[in-house]
Amino acid sequence: MTEKAGAPGPWVLGAVVAGALATAAASTTLAMSSDHVERPGLQAALFTWITLAYVLSGVLAWWRRPESRFGPLLIVAGFGAGLSNLAWADNPVLFTVGQAFDLLPVVVFLHVFLAFPTGRLGGRLERGLVVAGYLVGIGFQVVAMLLGAFGPDNVIAVTDRPGAVDVVTGLELLTLTGLALAGIGVLVVRRRSRGRPLRRSPAMLVNAFGIALVMIAVLLVAGLFANPAFPVIQRVTLAVIGLAPIAFLIGLLDARLARVAVGELVIELGADPVDLQDSLARALRDPSLRLVYWLPQYAAWADGGGQPVELPTIGSGSRRAMTMIERAGDRVAGLIHDVALLDEPELLDAVTAAAGMALDNGRLRAALHARLEELRGSRVRVIEAGQRERQRLERDLHDGAQQRLVAVSLDLGRLEAGLPADAEARAVVAHVKREIAASLEELRDVARGLYPAVLTGHGLAVALESLAALAPVPVRLTVRTEGRLAEPIEVAAYYVVCECLANIGKHASAASAAVDVSRAGSRLVVEVVDDGAGGAVTERGTGLRGLADRVEALDGQLQVWSPAGGGTRVRAELPCA
Repeated sequence: MTEKAGAPGPWVLGAVVAGALATAAASTTLAMSSDHVERPGLQAALFTWITLAYVLSGVLAWWRRPESRFGPLLIVAGFGAGLSNLAWADNPVLFTVGQAFDLLPVVVFLHVFLAFPTGRLGGRLERGLVVAGYLVGIGFQVVAMLLGAFGPDNVIAVTDRPGAVDVVTGLELLTLTGLALAGIGVLVVRRRSRGRPLRRSPAMLVNAFGIALVMIAVLLVAGLFANPAFPVIQRVTLAVIGLAPIAFLIGLLDARLARVAVGELVIELGADPVDLQDSLARALRDPSLRLVYWLPQYAAWADGGGQPVELPTIGSGSRRAMTMIERAGDRVAGLIHDVALLDEPELLDAVTAAAGMALDNGRLRAALHARLEELRGSRVRVIEAGQRERQRLERDLHDGAQQRLVAVSLDLGRLEAGLPADAEARAVVAHVKREIAASLEELRDVARGLYPAVLTGHGLAVALESLAALAPVPVRLTVRTEGRLAEPIEVAAYYVVCECLANIGKHASAASAAVDVSRAGSRLVVEVVDDGAGGAVTERGTGLRGLADRVEALDGQLQVWSPAGGGTRVRAELPCA
């Protein structure tokens, strides 16, 4: 097998495995030769199961994750079980050592469970539970032995106080039971704080750990009350405790098998266009995975659609992590994923390497989408700026030139009233008044074309009625909008109808027209139909092209049907949700 950077050498791992086998053999020999072990074969098998399961799992974990303390901790747990088996010896010294560490496996197992998966205890509560466990599990045991516990083979007994032994032993078992239950509570809180597990292996391990702690608590209570079923409970507990490292092995095997997904990812990426984020999520078996791209021209992160992305809070205590993907030292993309994936760096590296070309293409697409979004926003801003300028000019014409012409017309009226009976002079004044009136009308038409003030004041329906009344052909108008819409939408709809009616008067040779404005779900639909000559196009720089730009800037769509001799139908759809 290939040695990983920082991993223990093969001879170290081999020595640990040899030590585990020797410990299992020694435990079996002690059990089979002991004169105070009931059912020695079964006891030896159960403790051999515990020792080998933890040590071998620890060796594999240490080799696969040398930076983690979890593997060595599993190895210590396995040898701790073997150390306690010295209590089976007929030799008084070995018996005494074994009894002193008889409850050590309980505390070491609690330590293992709380330190998963890094091998480090996370907080003060967890460290306090484990330290208290070692002090009680070893300290109280030694005190009980000093008081004469475990009979004449106890070589460190200094007195014989059965009553005191019962008290110390009772306190010891009660305290260890409480610590085991507290450990269960820590696991439950940890599980709830992390939410529903996204990856199966860690969830399996946590569940196995919880079951093992429950069984340890049951075993301690049974021993405290001298339950006659204690031997059966002990054997079941030992069997369940052995499930934890087996679950860890399954977790490692599951992670290794996941590498098969890399090959499937390569095949998938080489086929038809795929959703890269979904493909990576399947390969890494993390449905919460999110793929983001770094766009250097914007100095920002974006998703595949070019939309800006705000990275989630990532750090201590977070269940999210981010893996940066680089090319030639430059950031290309990032994977936001479940923190459990950090325990599988080779899988992450393999998947991101396999998707390298697709990631480059994905970033180019994201940049293109971002550019399109920028252009769309720029076009909207240009149209809005033009609209504001039109509104300003309409207001200036209304408040300025129109008012001055009205004032001049009134002054002429007063001058005409004071003129003598001079027919020629009166005729000249009357002519000037008519010219002023015509100029006013033309100026009002210009102002209406710049910006329909009636639209702002009275809404789309009234504004369209005024257009229909001034149209060059009879117009059948239908408006079903149910209240006011956003001003940009109303203005766009107004100009669609205005431009279409103007084109009908100039080019269509039509006898009539129909205008229908209605809401269809989240869109406003504007249709203008005439019975004229047809043949209208949008690609020759006509007003229809400008209408299409205005509609598309609002994420709408303009369609024109104009067969020669078949009239013209213009349909605009505008978002109005």
